[in-house]
Amino acid sequence: VDQELYSKERSASLDLLLRFQRLLVSKLYPADCVGQVPNTYSPDLLGVGSLLKKYTALLCTHIGDILPVATSIACTSHRHFAEVSRVVDGDLTGILLPELVVSIVLLLSKNAGLMQEAGAIPLLAGLLEHLDRFNHLAPGKERDDNEDLAWPGIMGSFFTGQSCRNNEEVTLIRKADLENHNKDGGFWTVIDGKVYDIKDFQTQSLTGSSIL
Repeated sequence: VDQELYSKERSASLDLLLRFQRLLVSKLYPADCVGQVPNTYSPDLLGVGSLLKKYTALLCTHIGDILPVATSIACTSHRHFAEVSRVVDGDLTGILLPELVVSIVLLLSKNAGLMQEAGAIPLLAGLLEHLDRFNHLAPGKERDDNEDLAWPGIMGSFFTGQSCRNNEEVTLIRKADLENHNKDGGFWTVIDGKVYDIKDFQTQSLTGSSIL
């Protein structure tokens, strides 16, 4: 009974944090402001950006403490990895982090200047090594590494200030191709003219397919 009560309280706490995280993102999402001077931001907007940075820093500190311990236990066996993954999936790492990363990528595509001013992205970049070490323990990693799927490189273009289009072959996906792929069980979506595969995120998201 105590364990069930603790689980409910923990879920309520995580739900509250998730709502707060979504509120921050919604406040930063650009509205259509007629007559606004480019690259100028109101004090309120900069305040929300600063709050997002502090929130991200606290979240990254927690995840940065959890993941090394999780990795040390998960490396024992595949069974240990499965159990640790189940625990991590119900923690801040599995509930808050995936949606925060997707939200920040979306905000970055809409207003890169504001996100650079906020300074939250470098904090997330500090987690990449921890996440990479943990994910390399997953069964079937070698198969996944050999697949011809790659992250579009939006983080790299943010830090270097250069577009990756000159170095990558751009594949054109027609609307009919996208519709046929999704009819066959896939989950491709379009953001600012780029096609993203969010099938894996769909299975982990708490928002449901309709919102995605």
